[in-house]
Amino acid sequence: MSTDGGPGRIVLGIETSCDETGVGLVRLEPDGSVRLLADAVASSVEQHARFGGVVPEIASRAHLEAMEPTARRALDEAGIKLSDVDAIAVTAGPGLAGALMVGVSAAKAYAAALGVPLYGVNHLLGHVAVDTLEHGPLPSRCLAMLVSGGHTQLLSVAGVADEVTEIGSTIDDAAGEAYDKVARILELPYPGGPPIDRMAREGDPNAIAFPRGLTGPRDARFDFSFSGLKTAVARWVEQAREAGKQLPIADIAASFQEAVADVLTEKAVRAAVELGLDTMVLSGGVAANSRLSGLARERCAEAGITLRVPRPRLCTDNGAMIAAVGAHVLANRAEPSPLGLSADPGMSVDTVVLR
Repeated sequence: MSTDGGPGRIVLGIETSCDETGVGLVRLEPDGSVRLLADAVASSVEQHARFGGVVPEIASRAHLEAMEPTARRALDEAGIKLSDVDAIAVTAGPGLAGALMVGVSAAKAYAAALGVPLYGVNHLLGHVAVDTLEHGPLPSRCLAMLVSGGHTQLLSVAGVADEVTEIGSTIDDAAGEAYDKVARILELPYPGGPPIDRMAREGDPNAIAFPRGLTGPRDARFDFSFSGLKTAVARWVEQAREAGKQLPIADIAASFQEAVADVLTEKAVRAAVELGLDTMVLSGGVAANSRLSGLARERCAEAGITLRVPRPRLCTDNGAMIAAVGAHVLANRAEPSPLGLSADPGMSVDTVVLR
């Protein structure tokens, strides 16, 4: 039981779905609110940069090396002992199989040693739950837009530990993946999101009319496609180079970014309006993008929708978001996962706790 000055229950969360080793600690208060105690992250992104993307084997090894030191940093930051932890939550999926196995194995070891319940939870729901650490409880139903390197989804959320329904998703590249590919085309550093965002601030978003995927009258209303946009950028750059022209990198970056933000926000706001939802949560690594968050605020304000965006550190993968899911399922009296839990790389978004 928690001994750090409060009667609540402490949940330790472990995240290893990709290239960040995250360990977070939250406290579930008696009134059902969840408070952040610590958030420690170790990233292996620099080890992947020269390959232009995440190498699963490198990520798995990095998680092995970083797990115990990261957990220790989180405990020290929270000012508690491991024995104070009341429950363990871990990302069981979706994600890279080897990376997930490292986190799940560590979580099972902690749970068995402490004699506390284990919850193998959904990584995607973590991006929704993390907002409650900053802005408090979610309304009875809201729209969540998750935008990251591996996922681009619109979700109808009745409760983090209750009903979550996917209403739209990408049919090819995720938005963050498109950023990485376009950055490579423009010879910008990996990961591509931050450098493109910086360059775009110096460019004209209307300089190049890049396509908006799946926005025709017969296209899926809430699904996304960014593969064609990436190809359009590649062809434009190729033609400019063949013509001996100097590439207007800032204009290309701004025009590409505008195309992504335009489609994401237009479809998300449309979905919220049609479903009668007056609150939207924007999360995932790409939520830190200045144009996406800015345009989302503009369009949500015009439509009378309350927009909630966690601070950038909480948008990217971290252990605090997994601990937050664990706290919500603990409050919901959900049945724990077995100690024989296995990772599920293809875990569906409508699965909250893996059993």
